[in-house]
Amino acid sequence: MNTLKELTKAVAEYIDTLEFPEEPACLYEPMRYSLEGGGKRLRPLLTVAACNIFSDNPQCALPTAAAVEVFHNFTLQHDDIMDNADVRRGKPSVYKKWGSNTALLSGDAMMIFSYHLLQQTATEYLPAVFGCFNHMALTVCEGQQLDMDFEERDSVSIEEYMTMIDKKTAALLAGSTIIGAIQGGADNQNLRRLFVFATELGLAFQLQDDLLDSYGTEAQLGKRIGGDILEGKKTFLTITALGQADERTRKELTALLRNGEIEAQEKIAKVLAIYNSLGVKEKTEEEIDIHFSKAIASLSSLTVAPERIEPILELARSLMNRNR
Repeated sequence: MNTLKELTKAVAEYIDTLEFPEEPACLYEPMRYSLEGGGKRLRPLLTVAACNIFSDNPQCALPTAAAVEVFHNFTLQHDDIMDNADVRRGKPSVYKKWGSNTALLSGDAMMIFSYHLLQQTATEYLPAVFGCFNHMALTVCEGQQLDMDFEERDSVSIEEYMTMIDKKTAALLAGSTIIGAIQGGADNQNLRRLFVFATELGLAFQLQDDLLDSYGTEAQLGKRIGGDILEGKKTFLTITALGQADERTRKELTALLRNGEIEAQEKIAKVLAIYNSLGVKEKTEEEIDIHFSKAIASLSSLTVAPERIEPILELARSLMNRNR
């Protein structure tokens, strides 16, 4: 069994040494640029950490872990096109640096390259890994479409929002985890319990991102604070506030979120004042704790020696320890 530190080092070394063709440069250079952008590399870590629970050779899952990371960066690259986003992880996005056409095509190539990596899966596990990956990929696309649909709607319920982040965020964490566990030789019962763990962890992770966007720091979030407020996005905080507010406050908050003329810091301050008056921060923290507790309970129910889950448990706790 490997420690989390050892797994982190192995994932970084494998992904950092992925080889892409040199030509055409405008196709492959953006792919390298995207993968060199840093980030938590949470998803590939979940893959090898899940394999590590059941196998003493988690390195066998490194190609699929890399496939998950390449796929994740493909989704981010296309997200930036759809959102007209100029910055990704503190530097110009591929969309900003090369334009939408190159960002689109190199993103497509990343998706295809992820399948090239998946082909390196051991033959006995290949059908199950491919099936899991395909289901995960399609579910993420469904979540992205729901997210875009919400932009055109006046109101979204908490239930609808949770369904969206389940598909867009949690499904990717769950798929990454299950792909690794399959290669470790996990049985169906443990696969089901790991699926619950990773899904609940993904929900808690996204809700924490929502919270940090309004109440965190740029160092914690990796991007400017208040971006969701400035864009008028429907997040857990916004939807909760609109559901808790009286009619006057609801109208005030709706008008603020739609106001593109107000100075940025003033807009953020006024929206946060409404959130604070309604206890939105505390309600979000409670929801995060509920989902994280469910995740840990499901992880702890695995039929393995307790020490086998320590690395992935350490990883999960580190995600929830971003000083919220």
